[in-house]
Amino acid sequence: MAVNIEKLLGADKALLTHKCKTVDKSMLHLPGPDFMDRVTAQSDRTPQVMRSLNSIFTHGRLAGTGYLSILPVDQGIEHSAGASFAPNPIYFDPAKLVELGIEGGCNAVASTFG
Repeated sequence: MAVNIEKLLGADKALLTHKCKTVDKSMLHLPGPDFMDRVTAQSDRTPQVMRSLNSIFTHGRLAGTGYLSILPVDQGIEHSAGASFAPNPIYFDPAKLVELGIEGGCNAVASTFG
């Protein structure tokens, strides 16, 4: 069923015709299949970092499009994770979080180290 975006936006439908006056569109790096070569290759990143970035951009349901879908996870390192994970205790296990990201077709999972 097609949803009418204007109907969903209601009074905010003017956002569809918004023109930015502070940043010229020529300054944007738009996603595309050549994103790694066009945007990130000309940097001082190490080969290891470039390999990791390429891996992120070439996996998941958005692989090769230049878009990323990253599952962000806060495991409550600073505070008890009990409040966050009590409803779903299986996700106390970091491996289960990675499985969730894979099942969701994410390119990557971002979490705290530890």
